Amino acid sequence: MKLLILTQYFPPEVGAPQNRLFELAVRLQRVGVEVTVLTAMPNYPQMEIYKDYRGKNYVYEEMEGIKVHRSQIFVSKNKSISHRLRNYFSFVISSVKASVKIKEDFDFLMCESPPLFLGYSAIRIAKKKKAKLIFNVSDLWPESAEKLGVVNNRWLLKMAYNLEEKLYKRSVLVTGQTQGICKNIQDRFPSVKTYWLPNGVDLTYYDPQAISASGWRKQNGFTDFDIIFLYAGIIGIAQGLEVILNAAVNFKAEANIKFVLMGSGPEKEKLLGLKNQLGLNNVIFLEPVSKKEMPQVLKTVNAAIIPLRKLDLFLGAIPSKIFENLAMEVPIVLGVDGEARELFITKGNCGIYFIPEDVHDLTSAITKIAMNREYAAQLGKHGRVFVNEHFNREIIAKAFFERLKAL
Repeated sequence: MKLLILTQYFPPEVGAPQNRLFELAVRLQRVGVEVTVLTAMPNYPQMEIYKDYRGKNYVYEEMEGIKVHRSQIFVSKNKSISHRLRNYFSFVISSVKASVKIKEDFDFLMCESPPLFLGYSAIRIAKKKKAKLIFNVSDLWPESAEKLGVVNNRWLLKMAYNLEEKLYKRSVLVTGQTQGICKNIQDRFPSVKTYWLPNGVDLTYYDPQAISASGWRKQNGFTDFDIIFLYAGIIGIAQGLEVILNAAVNFKAEANIKFVLMGSGPEKEKLLGLKNQLGLNNVIFLEPVSKKEMPQVLKTVNAAIIPLRKLDLFLGAIPSKIFENLAMEVPIVLGVDGEARELFITKGNCGIYFIPEDVHDLTSAITKIAMNREYAAQLGKHGRVFVNEHFNREIIAKAFFERLKAL
């Protein structure tokens, strides 16, 4: 079986889709699938082409036996919709051109969305490579872009919704990262075959028993007595991270309670301004770290805060950062209602839920964790057991392989 994965995002970039797709590709390869990846020159999240790839139109490399073809992409730190669309469509065009260099045909082409517009390339390349199209949806675009106010142009939204429908109906299978995404698609397009392909975690890589204590706290100015609440990930609009800073106001007098926001994104400058405005010495912004460093960071923090904005759109969302935290026995303070709450709080008992964007409720949850270390540790242990049973990458990949064989 031969599979071509078409994605704008892939390692060495750091991020949720990058890790998820790479880990899936590695495991599919192990069970006998010949996997090839067609992707862009790495640039995310800094929006700068990585040094080793600058000035190149095309690069071929191999990563753990996976063939990786890279093509040009326009990148800019300008956050306007015009520059964002130019970013998307530059790879749409260059990926089609680069596909000519891939000589073999494929059984399946799996396209990662967002960006939705990459579907234009997917349709064309799948036809050229005689491949059945699988459309993998990790975010319901354009619905999420419209509801978050990122895209307001009616003509652009209509075009995107038409493309979305076209892609679903042309796919032999539409895979969704959450059950909520699958249900949304199934409700709107009953004839479309959907499959829940969740994110997961490598429990051998994220293993708290196998990782020795690191010097991360000392290197970043923390003491062993500090209680650290971590947010690690994109600092974007959807996350509504203002709630963390506004809650931190209530802990100014608690010198040992610290809030770390690790990452980059379009809202970072705004949040730095809010930190200064509120005089928050207990909030520390740090740059993102590599996947290799992340287990040592998680080994030393006390809890993870995982918020999203209070929108019906996110009732079916499962932030990927949940899995690594729970694998490392880090309890979560979860501000995401719906599917994530049902799985990880109600069923898994892996943390404490707070009402999204509710400062008072978040303050209460933080207090519970900070005042009872033993309780927090127990929640973390529940978390590792739960993700091992339900979100182990090995099990997810094998089940997906069986689904592919049935198509």
